[in-house]
Amino acid sequence: MLQRGLRALVRAYQLLFSHWLNAGCRYSPSCSNYALQALEAHGGLAGSYLATRRILRCNPFCLGGHDPVPAQPPRLFTGLRRPPSFSSPSQDP
Repeated sequence: MLQRGLRALVRAYQLLFSHWLNAGCRYSPSCSNYALQALEAHGGLAGSYLATRRILRCNPFCLGGHDPVPAQPPRLFTGLRRPPSFSSPSQDP
């Protein structure tokens, strides 16, 4: 649900505002396409985190270039996607 809503916001930005605000993205893929790919690959929370970091990196002092969405989610979010591990308590003989 969160992912779908965030994707709709990014698509709305692409359709309504990007033509007027975008003077040429420094990165490939563009920040909005990166956000869509990050949301698709890593879900709402981790995808939003990655997209926010990317937008903050996009400034006049960066060189830009090819910057794909990482295959693995950020370490901050790796514990959120793993199922809990259950271990039996050890018994002393």
